[in-house]
Amino acid sequence: MTLFGIHASHEQLAPGELLRAVVLAERSGFGAAMSSDHFSPWSARQGESGFAWTWLGAAMQATSLPFGVVTAPGQRYHPAISAQAISTVATMFPGRFWAALGTGEASNEHITGAPWPAKPVRSARLRECVDVLRALFAGEEVTHHGLVTVDRARLWTLPAEPPALVGAAVSPRTAAWCAGWADGLITVNAPEERLRAVADAYRDAGGRGPLRLQVHLSYAADADEALRIAHEQWRSNVFPPPACWDIDHTDTFDAMSAHVPPAVVAETVNVSHEPGWHAERLANYAELGYEEIFLHHVGQHLDEFIEVFAGSVLPQLTEPTEPTGDTSRSVARARPAAVPA
Repeated sequence: MTLFGIHASHEQLAPGELLRAVVLAERSGFGAAMSSDHFSPWSARQGESGFAWTWLGAAMQATSLPFGVVTAPGQRYHPAISAQAISTVATMFPGRFWAALGTGEASNEHITGAPWPAKPVRSARLRECVDVLRALFAGEEVTHHGLVTVDRARLWTLPAEPPALVGAAVSPRTAAWCAGWADGLITVNAPEERLRAVADAYRDAGGRGPLRLQVHLSYAADADEALRIAHEQWRSNVFPPPACWDIDHTDTFDAMSAHVPPAVVAETVNVSHEPGWHAERLANYAELGYEEIFLHHVGQHLDEFIEVFAGSVLPQLTEPTEPTGDTSRSVARARPAAVPA
């Protein structure tokens, strides 16, 4: 049974508007949320980049949704600071928060002025950060000297249960590596054979916890408008690794994407004006074994997307379950049955 949620893109909406959208999404029937954590957008056209950790406290207080965040300890964040942020949110909202850990992107991390390491070094640094975080969550005083340095750090505010640390991966190789330390996996939409390979690599390597998927999509009532939105907002996000990891400025992203045609964007973003088409694609992802799917409409105006998907897409995929706790909302979960075209 798959849980469907909304993705909160700080690079595209101002924090107050993003908060309003997530509140609306919960009221409309979305069952979860996840958040980006960037210092910079990919494009000047996107034009925002609020601080995720401030926003998460407000969003989780304003809703009863479970939340996740994708973050990168090691350069922009010292791992002890990441641990303190994660622990604080998990303490305030027990059982509702997970953090996915990645190796980062130069567009965010270059601000420290430190050199941008090669991918193998970034992976090794992240693995050290994971060990530091887990030791801190266990209440230990941590001193560590390696790719990161920690001097006698201790968390004085700890949740009753250690928060889940999720691996972020876009390749089967990285997914298998994450299986050695993660409490779950998150990836982004790709061709189905690639998504199957990522999921299989994680599970075959002994990976535990939920499989999560972030889906980039563009919806509008008119087909041309749906494609225009995707092209205007997301053409700077079509470059595969290592380019997307190593480009360090919005000006470079915008220059590189100036001549990207709409058809190329549609290879990365699920673009359609037909709710049934989107429902069928989402059902296919669920069939691959992804247990939580987060929908990211790449436009900057979310009301129509939320209204249409809550009214016409999620009902094709979901059935209400009994509410839990003090909330009266219904949680969206995928039916095993096929979705009509």
